[in-house]
Parts: sequence; C-alpha cells; structure tokens
Amino acid sequence: MITTAPLRRLLNDIATAAASPRTERERHMAAAIAPHLGDPDLLRGVDCPCCPDRYTRHLLHNDPLAGYAAVIIAWAPGQMSPVHGHHTWCAFGVQQGWLAETFFRPEGDCARPTTCIPRRPGDVAHAAADPAAIHRLANLGTETALSLHIYGVSYDRFGQGVNRVWAN
Repeated sequence: MITTAPLRRLLNDIATAAASPRTERERHMAAAIAPHLGDPDLLRGVDCPCCPDRYTRHLLHNDPLAGYAAVIIAWAPGQMSPVHGHHTWCAFGVQQGWLAETFFRPEGDCARPTTCIPRRPGDVAHAAADPAAIHRLANLGTETALSLHIYGVSYDRFGQGVNRVWAN
C-alpha cells in the first residue's frame, strides 16, 4: 500500500490511542482520527473504489496484537449498512462526502428508527460494545462518500466480531 505522510501520522495516532485503557478506547480513537479527517492528501495514492452492489471496506491497517483494525469504507450514492449494533467498540469519521447516521431502538426482534444525524467531513462518532446500541449509516448524497472506521477486533474477525444485524 502506498502511504502518504498524513496517512502515516494518522496510523501512528491510532496506534497510540490503541494503548489507552479498554474502557475508554473508542473515545480515544475518535479523538485520534478527528484531526486527520478531510485532509485531501490523507488517502492520496490509496485506491478505495466503490462496488456497485454494496458499500466496500478497504483495509488500512490490522493489528491483531493490539486488537484493532482500521478500514476505509467506500459508499456509492444510495448505499447503506444494515441496521446493526456492535459486538465490539468502534470509532468512525467521515473523510469525504457525507453520511446519514440513523439511530434505532430495539422493539422485540426488530429495530425502529428514533433519530438521524448528518455526518460531514471531519465529523466523528464512537460507541462501546453494545449490540443494543443500534444504528445504520447511509450515503444519501449524490457523490461517493469515504469513512474511516476502527473496530476493536482484528480484520480476520470482522465477519462475526463486529455487527449484530437487526430487522427493521
């Protein structure tokens, strides 16, 4: 992978935040990534194409020993995540474009929307591991959106270790 000086600084700040106490890691991660978001040189030379069928994760860094992985998610207009909660802590921020983050409340086996917040370049959010803290991200804009996500599991565990998907 080609890395720019801004990307190296971001990855160093993420590694520093990974050493924070586990009970505060997601907050430290969000604070670590915030100053880097929106920098037009951050991903220069890093290919993050969209897939026409679904949002696409692109691995930036995996650190199984420290227990985290960082990915860029590419969102074509109209693409969205499933309604989900997280089995692990997470932090994310918008690099390019904008996303709508909709929050839900559990209602039996389903989830019902409660509120929606626009997330623009430079915006960050974080959450502790809580499968009942439910949300969905969606690119409701007209251009590609890129977001940076850090999860508290190694990349090889993303399939089972990150999301609990809800019906809505």
